[in-house]
Amino acid sequence: MLSEKQWRAEAVMQFLAAQFIVYFLGAVALVTLHRSGVSGFRHDDDFGNVLLATVSFQGATWILIPLFLRRHGMNWRDAIGFHKSNLFRTLFWALVVAIVILPFALELQSASIFILKKAGWPVEDEAAVALVSGAKSFWLKIYLGVFTVVIAPVAEEFIFRGVLFPFVKQLGFPKLAWLGVSFLFAAIHLDAAVFLPLFAFALALTWLYEFTGSLLAPIVAHRLFNATNLAVLFYAPK
Repeated sequence: MLSEKQWRAEAVMQFLAAQFIVYFLGAVALVTLHRSGVSGFRHDDDFGNVLLATVSFQGATWILIPLFLRRHGMNWRDAIGFHKSNLFRTLFWALVVAIVILPFALELQSASIFILKKAGWPVEDEAAVALVSGAKSFWLKIYLGVFTVVIAPVAEEFIFRGVLFPFVKQLGFPKLAWLGVSFLFAAIHLDAAVFLPLFAFALALTWLYEFTGSLLAPIVAHRLFNATNLAVLFYAPK
């Protein structure tokens, strides 16, 4: 089971370094192609920009995951914790957490926006949110939907709950594993208005992972969370 697996430090460092290198190269390529005026990269919502931005982070993770697991002699099924014996329990608790955390996260976001505006902090949509809500192309919407609901949750859960959380915990820092990794998960979205909701969401996903002993549970909850938010952005963008 993934929660009981001891990750090798060098493998974790290599996994994270590879993530950073691919992301950095993707960002450099994105800026270069955009400034060069290459077709498909001229505007923020051009498909080339969206594809490269998503592939250089979450997309690359899908390639790095099997390499990381191979270093530990583990397959996808065991890594995610996909076992028929406790599948119903896993899916049930994933649904419960998603239902509970969604309204709580929305309230936290509303409170955050109110406080930030009172403090004179400019509140703008996160870049990804602005892209989704402003997408006009049908195929771009399809791609963003598949990416947001299918691809991104697996990649992000493997990085944060699957690798970072157990690794920091096995180093002897359980509180840092809970709070620090959740903080990092919320911080990478670079949006002050959603920091608290995502921090609370990350804590809930970590609890779900610990409670079920399966990475499948937070993946499913994450997918439900993203799917609900995506539906709101597509059908009620205001």
